[in-house]
Amino acid sequence: MVDGDPAVQELLTRLLKQDDRTVQGVSGGQEALELLRSTPYDLVVADSERNGSDGSKLVRRFQAVQPDAKIILTGTQDPCKAIAALRANAYSYFHKPLTPVPFAEMVRQALASSSWKKDIQVRSARPEWVTLEVSCKLEAAERTTQLLRELTADLAAGVSEDLTVAFHELLLNGIEHGGKSDPRKRIHLSVLRTSHSLIVHLRDPGKGFALDQIQHAAVCNPADDPTRHVEIRAEEGKRPGGFGILMASKLVDELLYNERGNEVFFQKNIG
Repeated sequence: MVDGDPAVQELLTRLLKQDDRTVQGVSGGQEALELLRSTPYDLVVADSERNGSDGSKLVRRFQAVQPDAKIILTGTQDPCKAIAALRANAYSYFHKPLTPVPFAEMVRQALASSSWKKDIQVRSARPEWVTLEVSCKLEAAERTTQLLRELTADLAAGVSEDLTVAFHELLLNGIEHGGKSDPRKRIHLSVLRTSHSLIVHLRDPGKGFALDQIQHAAVCNPADDPTRHVEIRAEEGKRPGGFGILMASKLVDELLYNERGNEVFFQKNIG
């Protein structure tokens, strides 16, 4: 942990320490570099505001010494910093004050990760128009969803949560059904923000589907049998679920699929 605030170090130590982990705290980037030169570390959690360098430079300095170390940056609420962190190959970015559960889960995922560096490619980095290519992996979906949390952190909590849940469900659908969870395949997605709305467009690499013919999804349940898809999923040996599209449609103002069924657009009023 690289943070000049002793209270933050104490909080993070309590949050992250487990029997199978060693957590070590330092106050600045130079101290961290000295440790990285002498000892292998799996993960660096670094405050990007207090270390005499911007977050992107900090990531490059750390990874120049230990290329395989995952780095989670923390800092102020700023979409530009969150995007820049991913573009610089940080594992993730969280603004302070930290939300303990999502942060601890991201740390757990980072420590378990073995291949992650090319999972998210930033193609457009303007905060009002972000375009990404995301590998068809659950791990990449969680990292991308955290980026959306940062992009919408200034909105009312309920609006941001609705957007995040809808985005996560549709991204997982694209990864699981369109990309068949094949990490060699990519989801193309854009997040656009205007003064009155936030718009998301996702395109998966699959063959698509007919929205009115996916009987294993809750969105196609007949009005008189609202749980029919549960029985169909069990008959087909599918895991429990199937609520993603229906849930997303209730959380946003517009949700549209293209004719082929491999692209989805949704829009949420934020003005």
